[in-house]
Amino acid sequence: MTRSLFILTTALMLAACAGRPGAGPGTIVDTTRGPVGPVGREGTLVPHEQIMPRGPYLLDTSDRLRVVVFGQEGLTNSYAVDATGAIAMPLIGLVPAAGKSTDALAREIAGRLRGGFIREPSVSVEVETYRPFFIMGEVTAGGQFPFVSGMTAQNAIAIAGGFTPRANRWNVEVTRKVNGQLYRADVPLTHPLAPGDTVVVRERWF
Repeated sequence: MTRSLFILTTALMLAACAGRPGAGPGTIVDTTRGPVGPVGREGTLVPHEQIMPRGPYLLDTSDRLRVVVFGQEGLTNSYAVDATGAIAMPLIGLVPAAGKSTDALAREIAGRLRGGFIREPSVSVEVETYRPFFIMGEVTAGGQFPFVSGMTAQNAIAIAGGFTPRANRWNVEVTRKVNGQLYRADVPLTHPLAPGDTVVVRERWF
């Protein structure tokens, strides 16, 4: 009798996990907890690691940058990446920034300044303030918060006041833009976050 009850309980738990929210097409399922899910129009199987932050940071809307043009105080300033993905600078106007690294943007600015304004411009770009991350669901105080380099999902939950009593405390859902496309993944609490991420803490099933 005890063994039959155990088997029935296990089956119900597996069924609940299979039917959890966010496990349908377009979702990357954490490979530590099961097979990957279909993503993309072709149904390509993509591992959970695809959304891990890697390579140089790519700029996007709401990042604030410190641009230094050496010897040019009128150009050295803080610039926000606007809704179109560009920064507006004196002399050269709008410069596309979204999707570029800080080094690539510095080269773009230098190239434009070299085209008739400054003979040998020396330009550096660094991120002054990253775009915020968002957290919602079963946390005490969800909302928009400043991103800090090195953050994990667990840090984000702490910033939002911690879990509610009904929260799933083992993994969270993260939505992230990767190469211009949004992906959603179930990730462990130790997963590194990136600027602009949306974190959803789901309600536990039992």
